[in-house]
Amino acid sequence: MNAQRFKKLASTLYIQVIVGLTAGILLGHFYPDIGVELKPLGDLFIKLIKMLLAPIIFASVVVGIARMGSVKETGRVGAKAMIYFEICSTIALVFGLIVVNVMKPGVGMNIDPAHIDTASIKSYTQAAEHNTTLEFLMNIVPNSVVGAFAQGNMLQIILFSLLFSFALNRLGRKVAPLIEGLDMFLHGMFGVVRIVMHLAPIGAFGGIAFTIGKYGIGTLNSFAELMIAVYLTCFLFVVLVLGTVTRYCGVPLWGFLKYIKDEILIVMGTASTEAVLPQMMLKMEAMGCQKKIVGLVLPTGYTFNADGTAIYLTMAAIFIAQATNVDMTIWDQLGILGVMLLTSKGSAGVAGAGFVALAATLASMHKIPLSGLVLLVGIDRFLNEARAVTNLIGNGIATIAVAKWEGALDVEQMKLAFAAAAAGHELPMPKPVEPASTAPVTLVSEPSARRVVDAMAERGGAA
Repeated sequence: MNAQRFKKLASTLYIQVIVGLTAGILLGHFYPDIGVELKPLGDLFIKLIKMLLAPIIFASVVVGIARMGSVKETGRVGAKAMIYFEICSTIALVFGLIVVNVMKPGVGMNIDPAHIDTASIKSYTQAAEHNTTLEFLMNIVPNSVVGAFAQGNMLQIILFSLLFSFALNRLGRKVAPLIEGLDMFLHGMFGVVRIVMHLAPIGAFGGIAFTIGKYGIGTLNSFAELMIAVYLTCFLFVVLVLGTVTRYCGVPLWGFLKYIKDEILIVMGTASTEAVLPQMMLKMEAMGCQKKIVGLVLPTGYTFNADGTAIYLTMAAIFIAQATNVDMTIWDQLGILGVMLLTSKGSAGVAGAGFVALAATLASMHKIPLSGLVLLVGIDRFLNEARAVTNLIGNGIATIAVAKWEGALDVEQMKLAFAAAAAGHELPMPKPVEPASTAPVTLVSEPSARRVVDAMAERGGAA
């Protein structure tokens, strides 16, 4: 019995990822040269997932919105999601600002910006030059639909998916076979995701081995206070802010975290939330959030609801100011917060997005030395794990909140999904919710039209 239980436990993704992370940390620490060479393992896993993102996002948005049957309903859901995103992002920025001022992790370092070699941050500062609000808005519209899918630009794919969905809504019942075909295609894509997820332990192993091997655990000692401050802030934000949201929605926070524990561990190993987006979409639908909500809110949240990145931005900026002895008044700090409300949204799809957004903020303020970014290069990968996990949890809970707001959250289905996940069983998928009508209101229904024709024929015969 114990042997069977051990075999069942060892076959779960959760345990396999933990083993991969542990092995990667040990290998990276004791054999750093080998650890650095294992980076392609993590990169390959992320590439496999990114390969699936564009078609999954497109099909999810199209099927979900087409089944809503109303453009007005889509607009209402999108507006509610954006309101939620802005409130949570602002709270995250304020949280980071408060903790970094209380803990003061950079005070006493006395760094002279004039003596900092900025060669290591040149790529980030150059990217920040193009990270303006106008560039961000212009980049939402792709040069071509094919280009958007080829580049995997999430915002561009969402825009095209929305327009295509609205067009299908106007065509009515005749496009029902196409929508059903896209739904079946989506099920097939999620099948591919399940296959790829078997490689998650290897990806986590390679990703964490590279991080430890390249930067070393010793790197953490020099910036221990900043590390502790960031991780503590992320923890408090999840428990206090996101926990409050889940309580309002009738969802236990700890139950939800256990439900997505596999995805949390994978993000910790790969430092990428994109690595688990398809699986998160599947799990959110399985726990009772309607497909139409999941398909619209979750992918959009990856751009507009980066709570962990918001926390990191304020803490990193004030840390640099403290380390370089730059005096920041409360008004200066509020000014930075206001700028970050924009820059934190403008870095979607950019490698090292958090770093680029931070560089853009510092460059626009002319108060904190841009060269201070060098102080964060060595530990950014470790900080990225905290902000990525927080982003993941935040977007999952954002989907729950909007679903609850829309009356599209099935609590009984959630309990079934949580119980199945805890027991290691296959997740029960909810029955699809059919729209009230997929035809434009101006069309006459088929039975009614037939009755009219028959009546006219009878009158003609009587005449």
